[in-house]
Amino acid sequence: MSKRKVFQINGLSGLSKKLKKNATMDDVKTVVKVNTAELTEAMQRETQKVLTGHWEGGKFVKPTGATKRSITMKISNKGLSGHTGPKTEYSPYLIRGTRFMAKRDFFLPPLRIQKSKFKSDLERLVE
Repeated sequence: MSKRKVFQINGLSGLSKKLKKNATMDDVKTVVKVNTAELTEAMQRETQKVLTGHWEGGKFVKPTGATKRSITMKISNKGLSGHTGPKTEYSPYLIRGTRFMAKRDFFLPPLRIQKSKFKSDLERLVE
């Protein structure tokens, strides 16, 4: 189908050494949880802006909201990893578009914004 984009920050050992001096791992877990929740909400808001319905056979079809409802968050790795994104099987076609349909990207704009916020939150902990 399509390749999935993955955003990772590697080097947990170096980060954990620096954090032991400045903050606790609970602070890191809180940052991960808060940023994952904010990213999930931002993606859900973006679907309402971008997915506004379409024309099919001369009739306008209203959006059902299935993609918005499928965007859920999951915290794993003892609170150090956060996962979010759409779970519908057709969401890659919405994000990237097809030769018959323009792309309706609700995934990357919120991710770019949240990525910089997540980095600044972690840097604030390390200082």
